[in-house]
Amino acid sequence: MKYYFNKTSKTLQVLLDKVDNTLSKIESILLGLGVILMALNTIINVIGRFVFNHSFFFSAELNRILIILITFAGIGYAARKGRHIRMSAIYDALPKKFKKVFMIFICLITSFVMFSLFYFSLDYINKLIISGRILPSLQIPVYVTYIWVPIGFFITAIQYFLTVIKNIIEKDDVYLSTEVIDEYHDVDV
Repeated sequence: MKYYFNKTSKTLQVLLDKVDNTLSKIESILLGLGVILMALNTIINVIGRFVFNHSFFFSAELNRILIILITFAGIGYAARKGRHIRMSAIYDALPKKFKKVFMIFICLITSFVMFSLFYFSLDYINKLIISGRILPSLQIPVYVTYIWVPIGFFITAIQYFLTVIKNIIEKDDVYLSTEVIDEYHDVDV
């Protein structure tokens, strides 16, 4: 029985790592491209405005789309790196065994909330599609601007759920994310 559990645990760990790595690559590409495109758009618009006395009419709309992309791709990235703001006074006072249970509970609830927000954001996107609204400058549907919201919530929900699985599989350490072990570091003053 122990052999079967160890083999299943290792198989689950490999699957967990593959899903996590795939999500990491997608997020990195989205974040990198978003920041680069926003910087280029802003620089080109500034040059156009001050050198040629003509700014691009679509620049603000494009940057708004990119800010939404960066924000909602970034929440999954922050979850993977264990970088979300935490109120941890009670958590920090717990023994390690209870920290693990508490972390599983926190990540499970957070995953549920993110899946719920994913669902509600899909409903909102559907309403935008039905409305038929378009952006005035770019002449593209408004829902394209917000399509990154459900994607970000979904990736974040998956990331927190993977953290739950990681904490169940790994018996020794408490994980804040699939990559980050909860450790306390003394800072020398």
